[in-house]
Amino acid sequence: MKKVIRVATSPISLDLLLRGQLQFLNNYYEVVGVASPDREIHRKISEREGIRTVELGIERKISLIKDLKSLIDLYKLFRREKPDIVHSLTPKAGLLSMLAAWVAGVPVRIHTFTGLIFPWRKGYMCKLLKLMDRLTCISATDIIPEGEGVRTELINSRITKKPLEVLANGNINGIDLEYFKPAQRKQADTVTRFVFVGRIVRDKGIEELKEAFARLNNAELILVGPFEQELNPLSESCYQWIRQGKQVRYVGFKEDIRPYLAHADVFVFPSHREGFPNTLLQAGAMGLPAIATNICGCNEIIIHGATGLLIEPHNPNQLYEAMKLLAENPALRKKMGAIARKHIAERFSQQQVWNALLEFYQDVS
Repeated sequence: MKKVIRVATSPISLDLLLRGQLQFLNNYYEVVGVASPDREIHRKISEREGIRTVELGIERKISLIKDLKSLIDLYKLFRREKPDIVHSLTPKAGLLSMLAAWVAGVPVRIHTFTGLIFPWRKGYMCKLLKLMDRLTCISATDIIPEGEGVRTELINSRITKKPLEVLANGNINGIDLEYFKPAQRKQADTVTRFVFVGRIVRDKGIEELKEAFARLNNAELILVGPFEQELNPLSESCYQWIRQGKQVRYVGFKEDIRPYLAHADVFVFPSHREGFPNTLLQAGAMGLPAIATNICGCNEIIIHGATGLLIEPHNPNQLYEAMKLLAENPALRKKMGAIARKHIAERFSQQQVWNALLEFYQDVS
């Protein structure tokens, strides 16, 4: 049986982004998962997916000494395991594992771009990030962009001349429609509940959400996700608003977000940049209409006026108007939510994505 090694920087990426997919692929290949150390998460992945995992340190931040050690460790791992395919996701894991697999002579080296960072950076950092992505593409035999927006940016920025194939309709893992399914919501409640799921950082549009939400009446906001103040910090006033603001409920990171989606009326996602946001798919599968920014990824999922509303990024006024419209029109929310569920089921079911990936593996190997 041929061997596939899937590599991510954090084990959480393997755990959450590839849930079920690794078990499916393990029916056709010997699958090994590689990510940074976390004994509990590795154990959970191994037991749930029925695969072997390897703990190998990979830093998210750029660190020449630590990155060189990770590169050498990955090279040794690939030489020892002799995989037929190495398939990476997340930026740092992609760069290091593609380089190591290339030097180790792995015949098929695949990287999935789930999102791009360089378009949102300037100067030296933008050039460095572009160089890293180019090296990833040079080292890989195949590149999979997660969505047409990512594909277009890779082409326009001249990151690679290699063929870029979007699998299925773009998402990395699809949606488990039995796991994420519509919940019964209160009809007589006059309070409109909005929910946001994602990292609580500036580039997710949290500052604009603060400004827009402050103007609403009879509304509540649930924020689900971790703070990452060291990477993309919020202003102190926004941080205090989350901690002390009225009608705002911050619950932190939750592995199971379904109870919070089930408790809400509208999903709100004013992000500045995305690859292909899973949370929009999950909310739609649970019958929630969404307000999202008109950027790549989001505008490949939301049908404006049918499954939700698209607004311009960095625009709290448009965000407020969209939130107000859905807050005042429960019948419109219900209609959009029903269409959203149908749309997600037709285009983004898990089996569609898994079958497309399996066919891709079989074609390239």
